[in-house]
Amino acid sequence: ALKEAVVRPLLKKPALDPADLSNYRPVSNLRFIAKVVENVVARQFPQHLEESSYLDPLQSGFRSGYSTETALVALVDDLWRARDRGCSSVLVLLDLSAAFDTIDHGIMLRRLEGLGMGNTVLRWFSSFLSGRTQSVLAGGQRSSPRPLGCGVPQGSVLSPLLFNIYVKPLGEIIRGFGVDFHQYADDTQLYISTPDHPSVAVDVLARCLEAVRIWMGSNGLKLNPSKTEW
Repeated sequence: ALKEAVVRPLLKKPALDPADLSNYRPVSNLRFIAKVVENVVARQFPQHLEESSYLDPLQSGFRSGYSTETALVALVDDLWRARDRGCSSVLVLLDLSAAFDTIDHGIMLRRLEGLGMGNTVLRWFSSFLSGRTQSVLAGGQRSSPRPLGCGVPQGSVLSPLLFNIYVKPLGEIIRGFGVDFHQYADDTQLYISTPDHPSVAVDVLARCLEAVRIWMGSNGLKLNPSKTEW
């Protein structure tokens, strides 16, 4: 029962068409006792991540002292500086589809093991991720519980922290192409500036994006084409 979530579909905005299912946002309610335990872990976990300098410095999501504003200011400042140097810049905005829902539990645990987590901690996180179910409550009717084989629990204070750990290798891949970037949660901005013709930058970005696509595919993640922009 502690691992069962009840999901309620809520309209993203009151003015949207309630007949269109894409206009709904699933809101998950977790058990109170489970939230208490997770909050205890969440008080210590971020401190360990920051002290070990594990998280990418260009990941601004779900971190103390970081925000959408700091990410935006850094991005705009870089682009203006490049313009002042007479460079052309190409910017790509990436967005993931249901990123928190597709995280592979085995890969997630290997990431945690790479952080130096001991067996006891790994067993706790393995228990935290596995054996979860969810049911949907709509129109006063509740569905039967269904098992969740992947993803991190929606509504849990630990899920954003786990997501940041999960996508850490993405920054390393992008750097390998000499491409600049900033991340905020599951949104990633890739950009490259060059004094040469913009086609040079486009070619580099295209190869970088292909590597990103391959990495995401092997890690259970998928780009959202409708929200990815050049």
